[in-house]
Amino acid sequence: MNRVYNFSAGPAILPEEVLKQAADEMLNYKNSGMSVMEMSHRSKEYEAIINGAEATLREIMEIPDNYKVLFLQGGASLQFAMIPMNLMKNKCADYINTGMWSKKAISEAKKFGTVNVIATSDDKNFTYIPDVDELSYNANADYVYFTHNNTIFGTKFTKIPKTNGIPLVSDLSSSILSEKINVSDYGVIFAGAQKNIGPAGVTVVIIREDLITDETLAGTPTMLKFKTHSDEGSMFNTPPTYGIYIAGLVFEWIKKNGGLEAMEKVNKEKAALLYDYLDSSEMFSGTANTADRSLMNVPFVSTSEDLDAKFIKEAKAAGFVNLKGHRSVGGMRASIYNAMPVQGVQALVDFMKEFEKNNK
Repeated sequence: MNRVYNFSAGPAILPEEVLKQAADEMLNYKNSGMSVMEMSHRSKEYEAIINGAEATLREIMEIPDNYKVLFLQGGASLQFAMIPMNLMKNKCADYINTGMWSKKAISEAKKFGTVNVIATSDDKNFTYIPDVDELSYNANADYVYFTHNNTIFGTKFTKIPKTNGIPLVSDLSSSILSEKINVSDYGVIFAGAQKNIGPAGVTVVIIREDLITDETLAGTPTMLKFKTHSDEGSMFNTPPTYGIYIAGLVFEWIKKNGGLEAMEKVNKEKAALLYDYLDSSEMFSGTANTADRSLMNVPFVSTSEDLDAKFIKEAKAAGFVNLKGHRSVGGMRASIYNAMPVQGVQALVDFMKEFEKNNK
């Protein structure tokens, strides 16, 4: 069968080139006589895979030498606990609430200390990003936390908070590798792999070395200490070997295709195609505040719930899948990560135009 256009928010579309290479290497990786899934994580072959993945990620993101790159497990959700366990020395942190994932992070952090919600957009169902220039930080806050891109509500931070030296922590799960960022602006960056990096099961953590210490909260399990994994090069226990291998192939694909500057250019082109149509349509409209629109996740609605359901059904039949919106927003959502080609977004827009014409 032909491949569909997969607009899933995650696990998401992967580059076909990467999938084909993985298929070619499935049974016999580089004449090792075995699959990556079968080899020891302590072998020289696998050591080259994980070290290569880290080196390429460092190159494309321009990660400074005083930052560690960790390949962990547990998804971004485990970081909601690991961050306060490792960083809450004063048992106090500032959080910005811009959606479901920041709400979950706030709820988890409250188990370990005082959480100050210094800004929120819940008054308008998270359709906008609060003004970061108006923020006031608590003097004893151990860190400031925000979610860079909000997968469900389709918003993103177009500028980041200036925290006056307080470590900035950010969940970049749905925006990492989609545009250039200055890693030095952050104390910790983390991201679940299943959107722009690779398959579900890997979590990438990029953390400044001075934030990796033995001074964790009392009772922090060994597996939940950043130092445990930093000291062992992400090899304290068996890592998600195949997921890291695929991630490494994705990093190489990004490098081969011009790096993050090229990714950002194409992503802006794709987003403009879809947003321009939504802004001109009489049937469909975007739900996020125009100034805060995500490049990666585009939620939109039609003029009725019945029409939404009809659109989703007909779109699936036409090869456009996973367009149903999250229940918090309703309607539809098109996730257009790095691996979604421009022609996929153009094909969706063409289908939407035809649907609108046929359902007036």
